[in-house]
Amino acid sequence: MTIELLPQVALAFMLIFARVGAILMLMPALGERSIPVRIRLSFALALSLTLYPMLSGRFDAIPASVAGLAALFGGELIVGFAIGFAMRLLLAALQVAGSAIAMQLSLSFAESVDPAQGQHSVLLANFLTVTAITLIFVTNLDHLAIAGVVDSYTLFEPGAMPPAGDFSTMAIGTIAEAFQVGVQIAAPFIVFGLIFQLGLGVLSRLMPQVQIFFVAMPATIGLGLLVLLLVIGTIMTWYLGHAETVFGRFLAP
Repeated sequence: MTIELLPQVALAFMLIFARVGAILMLMPALGERSIPVRIRLSFALALSLTLYPMLSGRFDAIPASVAGLAALFGGELIVGFAIGFAMRLLLAALQVAGSAIAMQLSLSFAESVDPAQGQHSVLLANFLTVTAITLIFVTNLDHLAIAGVVDSYTLFEPGAMPPAGDFSTMAIGTIAEAFQVGVQIAAPFIVFGLIFQLGLGVLSRLMPQVQIFFVAMPATIGLGLLVLLLVIGTIMTWYLGHAETVFGRFLAP
């Protein structure tokens, strides 16, 4: 390696690190807030070094001006944040589902700090989120996500103008899909809540002297947790299929 090649090598590595680091800061499973920032940055640095031999040839010569260099780095950061944000919305679907399920089971008041989001959330949403993150690692879906990071250089060429219109359309569609998936996951519990509340209404009309509130609360929680025990395997299997579909969107055809 000659001295003349060193600036080009450093530029290519920094551009790879800019996109990869931005994606990993937001990616599910690898970019959780419970993971220290130094560990995430170290992983992004190691992954950038690993990908450098495959991706270094995709970058052009060093721009002649500072403005051109800033535009190049800005484009890589925009692409990285867009991809990472789209992947991060996978966990938003579980937050929607967990909140809907907790409302049906009268557990909306039970909250704790979500290790993935770094904020207070209902316990059922935290349980679904941690379970999903664990299963992503167990089923090696994180490898598919990393493959999507590599193929993003085919879908979004370095140095090209980021497709702002496509990114905005993707963001709107992904957010709508997150709500849709969340409601679909919570659908068995919504049906359970409707049937259970209807039964309580009939019981209160037939036996007005019974204190329905004291009967309904423990029965709702107990039966709801039993339904969760029966359907949790099916729910998470279906969710992993959805996660595979989302990660697969960033693979080159």
